[in-house]
Amino acid sequence: MSGQEASLDLTHVLYDDSSLFSLALALITLSPILLMPAYAALCVQTRELTIIVMWAGQWACEGLNWVLKRAVKQQRPVGASGKVSNGYGFPSSHSQYMGYFAAFLICHLYFHHRFTSSGYSIIDLLWRYAVYSVILGWAGVVAYSRYHLEYHTAPQIVWGIGIGAIFGFALFFLTELTPRRRPRSLLGRLRVSLLNNPISIWLRIRDGWAVWADGGQEDEWLRWRAEWTKFVKEKSN
Repeated sequence: MSGQEASLDLTHVLYDDSSLFSLALALITLSPILLMPAYAALCVQTRELTIIVMWAGQWACEGLNWVLKRAVKQQRPVGASGKVSNGYGFPSSHSQYMGYFAAFLICHLYFHHRFTSSGYSIIDLLWRYAVYSVILGWAGVVAYSRYHLEYHTAPQIVWGIGIGAIFGFALFFLTELTPRRRPRSLLGRLRVSLLNNPISIWLRIRDGWAVWADGGQEDEWLRWRAEWTKFVKEKSN
């Protein structure tokens, strides 16, 4: 081995082994890693342009964090052991990552997605706000874990969340909200061209939320249910 050994910070987390709470936060701080394979699976399975844009934005937000850290060059805090973790600390990449994710997804759910109704408006409303709370809670706990585990200062975390959220809001406004509200605008025509070109047609890229309020989930389920009922009847005869 010619070079020095290094730790992969993406999955290397130090915590207080005498505290179950610290262990739980160490696991939670790793949870954002799960989003990337989830993005990949959803993109392949659904071919939804919105999910593809959100995934691309997540990578772009990570690139912005990389640039900001090397531009500001602010050190991480000194931990209880007196050691400083590797790399720069401003802004917190985990916090920025989750800030973007929460902002974009909540905007999508609020402006474009409609959940299947339970038949009771109060239950539907409570369900919607429960989903929002889970998303915000996950982002908040991940951000707090970076502070508790002494990888970032509070300002580094707050700035990370803020930058990520602004990036998420801005990207949603430019790529999703404006094209839908103003289809004749430059952004609207660009979105249509992304769906109508031969490559997108060959890859079966679609914009389900432009046609159905729930992205086509109810229609797909009803078609499946009809085929399933038919299948069960045939097997029972």
